[in-house]
Amino acid sequence: MNTIDEALEPIAVTLGDPAGIGPEIIAKAFRDAPQVLRGCFVAGDVGSVRRASQAIAGAGVPALPVASIESPHEQAPPGCIPVLQVVAPPPASIVLGRVDAEAGRIAGDCVVWAARAALAGEIAALVTAPLHKEALAAAGFPFPGHTELLQAEAAVHRGLSIAEMPVRMMLANDELRTVLVSIHMSLRDAIEAVRFDGVLETLRIAHRALGAVLGRPPRIGVAGLNPHAGEGGLFGSEEREIIAPAIAAARAEGIDADGPHAPDTVFMRARARAGGLGEFDVVVAMYHDQGLIPVKYLGVEKGVNVTLGLPLVRTSPDHGTAFDIAGSGRADASSLIEAVRMARSLSGAARRPLRGA
Repeated sequence: MNTIDEALEPIAVTLGDPAGIGPEIIAKAFRDAPQVLRGCFVAGDVGSVRRASQAIAGAGVPALPVASIESPHEQAPPGCIPVLQVVAPPPASIVLGRVDAEAGRIAGDCVVWAARAALAGEIAALVTAPLHKEALAAAGFPFPGHTELLQAEAAVHRGLSIAEMPVRMMLANDELRTVLVSIHMSLRDAIEAVRFDGVLETLRIAHRALGAVLGRPPRIGVAGLNPHAGEGGLFGSEEREIIAPAIAAARAEGIDADGPHAPDTVFMRARARAGGLGEFDVVVAMYHDQGLIPVKYLGVEKGVNVTLGLPLVRTSPDHGTAFDIAGSGRADASSLIEAVRMARSLSGAARRPLRGA
């Protein structure tokens, strides 16, 4: 096999949970969007991808062949899905649609391999197909999801503690971007996590990351925590005592942050419509569901999850393993395709200077 054109750096698409729709949407993406997936390869298991390709074949639509490659830079024959075997083949006991510790191990090990390859400069980015958090925990991984696992790998690579490698989740589609102060924790704990340092660090991370993408400092709208952003302290004091001071500190550093704004309206103000820009380029939300519900409501099929703050580029589709339809051929690959587009854009943006900073 030939090697990939050096101008098109390889991107790894991790397998995801083999009991879910990950292998299926990967096969669909390579079949339906070959130009977008050009330069990509699957970091996973040849057998799982081959079965998924056969599962999505139908009348008049043959299964896309799967080619085993030996390195990220090796090019598969045209019309094939390139797969680099980075894990031991899964046992036959794994059943589609069921939580399984072995499936969780495979999903997690694929991510670890891709993260280390990205940190070593062997690949330009990684796009992670969905894993199942319960299966990941059953496999013994001490992380609630991709974000925390990648944070830990990056910290080890840099010789830092977890606290010294702050990361944030951004969810984005064509109309809206949101970055979260806290990620996977209970709502009670998420409210306690709204602290001055955390809000300020989120603003810094959003400023750096979005600035690289946009080529200019981003306009950041900041959501309050309480209804009506606290209504002057009537419904809570976090806005006045924590969020507003963090915004002021960020502005003193040259960050274009504005707020805190009522969380029930700030997302509408930031939404881009009919080719026009919204009032803000991104909204910083105080907790997981506050930020993710608006983006997902606009269309899960176009949403992309991006991990900000890492010394690597990582994106993923905005949905889970969908065990209820795994193997049926009905899973939609649109979000994965958008995640690949975003990864390619971000990996290129990382090499461009920021204007106006």
